[in-house]
Order: sequence, then structure tokens, then C-alpha cells
Amino acid sequence: MTFTHYQWFLIGLLVITGSINTLSTKWADNIKSEGSDGVYRKFEHPFVQACGMFLGEFTCLIVFKLLFYYYFRKQDGSSETNGLVKGNREFNPFLLYLPAICDMTATSIMYIGLNLTYASSFQMLRGSVIVFVGLLSVTFLKRTLGYREWGGIYLILIGLTLVGLSDFNGNQKGAAGEEPDINSIITGDMLIIIAQIISAIQIVLEEKFVAGLDIPPLQAVGWEGLFGFLTLSVLLVPFYFIPVSSPFGNNAHRVLEDFPDAMAQIKNNPQLWGAIAGNVISIAFFNFAGISVTKEISATTRMVLDSVRTVFIWVISILLGWQGIHVLDVIGFATLIAGMCIYNNIVINRCIPLRTNYQNIQEDGTVVNRSASRPE
Repeated sequence: MTFTHYQWFLIGLLVITGSINTLSTKWADNIKSEGSDGVYRKFEHPFVQACGMFLGEFTCLIVFKLLFYYYFRKQDGSSETNGLVKGNREFNPFLLYLPAICDMTATSIMYIGLNLTYASSFQMLRGSVIVFVGLLSVTFLKRTLGYREWGGIYLILIGLTLVGLSDFNGNQKGAAGEEPDINSIITGDMLIIIAQIISAIQIVLEEKFVAGLDIPPLQAVGWEGLFGFLTLSVLLVPFYFIPVSSPFGNNAHRVLEDFPDAMAQIKNNPQLWGAIAGNVISIAFFNFAGISVTKEISATTRMVLDSVRTVFIWVISILLGWQGIHVLDVIGFATLIAGMCIYNNIVINRCIPLRTNYQNIQEDGTVVNRSASRPE
């Protein structure tokens, strides 16, 4: 199979924007700036960063509306056939509210975890969502997993364990050569795993109540982004009055989220503008590229490319001195990939995916395509 120039463009866009999304968030975590109390500290505001991510997702809804208006104006029926806009547009958007709340909760917890652990570990540990989706599908969707699926889950668990052991080993280093806080790193890893359980619940909810409605993916992502942004923005108010201790409350007032402190730090360091803008813009383009790759090539290709961006994030984190390298990471990542391939029944010929039953999961957790085949 030979990819077209447009398909190669989408592949590059997916890998680059997906990598930028994680790296820009971790970059912001490592930037020091003067807070509202006049003290220089790292930008540790995961809920504010999650708001930025949902804002980026919301732009997908704006893009969907513009594209639909453009194709509708052409009066050639393309508004009903174009892959980016076709589908059911007459639905109650509040059906997406519960999945959006799961998305909001999972994303916020993951950003707290990312603040405490390594960017590469964050990306690898997100692969555990397959395990929880499989288990919840058996329980709530009454699916039966075969020996292949259970074997894949077993390998994924081994890979996750090796990644966790690598972090616990402490042979890596923190940002700018700092000695790593092992307790914080393990806490971050555990939070990311917990977030994947919530993400799995979101995916199962979407498949049970939303998948059959044929909602255009860009529209679904956009509505969930809007709901997540509005809800989390409101929650920032009570979060300001909830006191917490280290390592979760490293802000001016030692609270769950200090929005005024976050704004002061952003104002006092222009680098934070770049990091947060990178998060907002990259998530929008990442979702667009992910949906387009699924429709133009296959959902399996999307999963393979997610693995590629994990390698990018890993290598760049090492080059930037955010972490070291450990042999357990290498073995763990390879085991994770093997488990995912076995679980999803992926056969690779010259690096081109042939067939899978993979659920294509966007960065926000939206199920876009539940099956895909290699185009002939």
C-alpha cells in the first residue's frame, strides 16, 4: 500500500501535534515563574492546563460548524457525504455531558500525574486504558474476550509493571538534572493509572449510549470540550478554597487549584504563554488529524502512530534532560506494544496494519471508529 501525499501529511500532523501536546504540558510544569505571592516556583496548575485542553477540543466544534456551512453552501450534497461532517446532526448534545464529565475528571487527574512523573511514563501508562476497557466491556457490554485478548492484556500488564519499576528504581533524573522524588513519581504513575479507569468508563458509556447515534466525530469532540471547559471553569472557584498539602498544593495559597496564582505566573513569564498555547492548539489539530487518519487509512494505523509519538516524546524528554534512560523502560515499552498488537489482532506487513477490532480513542477519550480494515 502506498500512501498519498495528503495521507503522509496527516500522519506527520498526528505524530507531531500528539507529541507537542504532551511535551508542551510537561514544559509548562517545569517552567518557573513569579507567583501572586512574589515567590518563584514551578507552574503546577493541572486544572488550569486541563481547561486549556478542553478549550482546544471546543475549537473542533467551531471547525465542524464552519466545514458544514462550507459544504452546505456548495449545494452538491457534499455536506452529507464528506467524512468530516456527515452523520447525525439532530441529537441532544447533553447525551455527551456524562462522558464529558468522565473526560474532565480523567484529564485533570492525568495532568496532576504528569506534573509528578516523566512525560514518557505518562504516555506509556496511558496504554493501560485498553486493559480497563476490555474488563468493563465484559462486565457492562456483555462481551466475551478470547485467549488472544486475555494474552494481550497479560502482556500489557507486564509492560506497565516494568515501566513502574523503572520509575521506582530512581536511576533516571528529573528536570534540569534534579534528583527525582521517587514518592512523587510513583504517586504520579498511580494517578495516571486511576485516570485510565475513568477514561475506560467514558469509552464504555459512549459505546453504550452514543456510538449508535452516528454523531460526526469532530462535533462529538467539540461538545465534550465545551462541557468539560465550562464545568471545570466553574469548579475552579471551590477548588481555590480547598487546602491541600505537598505534592499537590505547590501554589501561593496551598490549595487544590489557585487560579489567580496561575494567571500571575503566566503574566510574569512569556514562556508559559507559548507552552499553554502549544497545548490548546496541538490538541485541536491532533483530534482533527486522528479523525482524518481513521477515515483516510485505518484505526489501526492511528494506534501504531500513537506508539510512534510515544517514542518521540521519550527521545525528546531525554534530549531535553527531563529524564534519563533505563533498560526497563525499553523492555516495558516493547512489551506494551506487543500486548496492544495481540489484543487488537494486528498483523503488520511492511509496517502497514492489515486488520483490527481496535477502538479508536481520541486524546479526549472519544470512540471514533470501532472497527477498521486495511484499504485495498
